[in-house]
Amino acid sequence: MNVLIMADLEGISGIYTRDQVIPSLSRFHEGRKYLTKDINVCAAALKAAGVDKVYVRDCHGGSYALLWDEVGEDVDLVISGALKDVRFPFVEEYDAVILFGYHGMAGTDEALLEHTFSSVSVQNYHLNGEKVGEIAIDAAILGEHNTPVIMVSGDTKACLEAKHFLPWVCTAEVKRSLHCMGAGLLPPHKAKECIFAAVKEAVDNFKAGKCELYKVAPPISLRVELTERNQLPTISKCPYMKIIDGRTFEVEADSVEQAIFRV
Repeated sequence: MNVLIMADLEGISGIYTRDQVIPSLSRFHEGRKYLTKDINVCAAALKAAGVDKVYVRDCHGGSYALLWDEVGEDVDLVISGALKDVRFPFVEEYDAVILFGYHGMAGTDEALLEHTFSSVSVQNYHLNGEKVGEIAIDAAILGEHNTPVIMVSGDTKACLEAKHFLPWVCTAEVKRSLHCMGAGLLPPHKAKECIFAAVKEAVDNFKAGKCELYKVAPPISLRVELTERNQLPTISKCPYMKIIDGRTFEVEADSVEQAIFRV
């Protein structure tokens, strides 16, 4: 069994403020350390549960948060850098995926560092008419590749969101949501225990055939509402795109993966 850890930063244990997740701010290196430590814990838990290979992708921002030289021996491959039009490279090699350190969708009340892809420019995403965030979008892309999401980690609201879209999924709630810039944090040893327990349950469920695929039926319509006017894309060369109003546009596609790269 091979598993990908798809790792974001906002939902990692110990993270509670934007200073820890933005490269230009003072505490970003602290956030990178927490990310790498949590990934190493997750990888160790996967190997302890009998997983053969552990892949890791740093999907935060430009994929430069992970401290490569501090990655533990339980990780078999680290995926970094630009990936063109592929959200999950080597997807044919994974049996399952963990969405690790994820956050609530844009606008989620009290969710820590909530956003959908961009906290600066995006107000909302709607996929085939339903409001979604990164958890549902990534799960839908994986569903197109017949690969299940078996676990999600993050704050309270991220875990609730995961259960809404993926009722079978195991969750590791490593912090309690309080505010966009505040949370009740589990101490490191308790966060580690939480991750280990969720990973074991997730792998056991997968082996027992309890994990499902999250699929969105094509054709795909992805509507993007921006935070400000005058940010709409140029549509002259994009026949798949339609302007809805002064700060909203919509793209059509054959798959969710194709749609997000048309935005």
